[in-house]
Amino acid sequence: MKRILIVICLLAATQLSNAQAFKGKGDTKFQVGANLQDGGTGITSTVDFGLGENMSFGFVATYLLNANEIAGVKPDFEDRADLKIRFNANIGDVLGLDPKMDVYPGLNLGTRNFGAHLGFRYFFSSGFGLYTEAFAPLARYDSDVVGFDHYNNQFVMTIGATFNL
Repeated sequence: MKRILIVICLLAATQLSNAQAFKGKGDTKFQVGANLQDGGTGITSTVDFGLGENMSFGFVATYLLNANEIAGVKPDFEDRADLKIRFNANIGDVLGLDPKMDVYPGLNLGTRNFGAHLGFRYFFSSGFGLYTEAFAPLARYDSDVVGFDHYNNQFVMTIGATFNL
């Protein structure tokens, strides 16, 4: 009985040590985290689909839960929400990082701007890890960003949990 328990523990430890941050084509990641920016905080969720060995595309949805009033006016839903499509270059293996880690720079096209992002994932097990991302606009659709338009046209940091699907 003791040997069976030891074998089971070794198999479980092997499974945990096989965590991989990005597996390539067919890999799917889901992330949910806190959105931190000037004027508000919220929630961001992403989903990424592996296209090749080092490429993925996905979608980002952000909603500001706590957004500051401007001139005594509360922001509406459309001022708080933003959607984006994105492309990532998953380069953790190119940089020689541990397979549990991935660095992924990329570009995103949203309802408010065209931007860039840089992210990092670390997996503790084959299905769960932590991530952080930084977003910055490269080109805004409206050159005169004032009021609530500033919420979705600025540098943004996110931090949260990532899952293999």
